[in-house]
This record gives sequence, structure tokens and C-alpha cells, in this order.
Amino acid sequence: MAKRKAFSLAEIMIAVSIIVLLAAIAIPNLYRAKINSNESAAIMSIRSISTAAQTYRVDRGRFPLNLTSLGPVGGGEAGGAVAYCAAIAQPAYLDAKLGCAQQPCWKDGFAFSLTGDINGFSAFGTPNAGCGSRFVTGYRGFFVDESGVIRWTNQGCPMQADKTSPELIR
Repeated sequence: MAKRKAFSLAEIMIAVSIIVLLAAIAIPNLYRAKINSNESAAIMSIRSISTAAQTYRVDRGRFPLNLTSLGPVGGGEAGGAVAYCAAIAQPAYLDAKLGCAQQPCWKDGFAFSLTGDINGFSAFGTPNAGCGSRFVTGYRGFFVDESGVIRWTNQGCPMQADKTSPELIR
């Protein structure tokens, strides 16, 4: 009997079929895990924004106007060299990703923004989901205000939660 030196076409097709089947099972699970990871990171970022805004109010007697006020880039709404020197003199409330120079600030597939005045603030974390995009980064949008209660929604385009959205239960 002669020795075989190669695989037959049937053997190769069976091996490829098994690999494709395993990939079809694994890829959706990895995708769901990535979405869950993005949403968990967004919740932590929204919580950090809320804490930073409350700390800002304690330090300065009012809430920040935007995320730039909380980051290492601007340090305040006054502008100019005085605000720049003040930002250097004290540490930033948020990192450069969340306290970016121009809103929205992108982190972990979510767009974060904050609007505030002397009496309160509203912060939003909106995923890149649908709205004509093929690259979905989350299925829920998040919201927090001066109350510190994080709220969520999975409706709309963009998914922007508000004060009427359900509370996040963790």
C-alpha cells in the first residue's frame, strides 16, 4: 500500500467547515462582549463626569459650563493666559479624553457632552448606534444631572437619555 502525502479534498472541506462553524458561534459572542464592555465603560465615565461636576461646584461655587471646564485643556471659561495658568496650578477634574477641548468628547465608542449653568448640569453619553452608521458601539445612551442619578435609554437616534428616562439599576 502506498503512503499518502496529502489531504484529500473531502478532508480539507470538512476541516474548513468546522472552522467556519466555530467562527459563526464565537464572533457574535465576542461582539456582544465588546458592546457590554463599551456600555460599562460609558457608565463609569458618566459617573466620573458627575463626580467631577460636583467637585467643581464645591471648589468654584457653580457648575461647569461644559466638559472643557473639567479637563486639563481649558481649565475654565474665562479664557486667555489667566485661565491657562489656573489650569496648570490645580489638577484637572477629568482626564484629557473626557475633558477634551471641544465637545463631544469621544471615549470607548461613546460621545460625551455636558451643558451646565450656575444651578445645575446635564451630561450625556451617546453611543455610535445606528443613525446610518455600520459601526455600533452600544445599545443604550446615558444621562446624569446634578442629582447624580444615572438614567438610560435605548430609543431614538441618537440615543439620548433625559430626566424622564428610567434609572440605571446596578
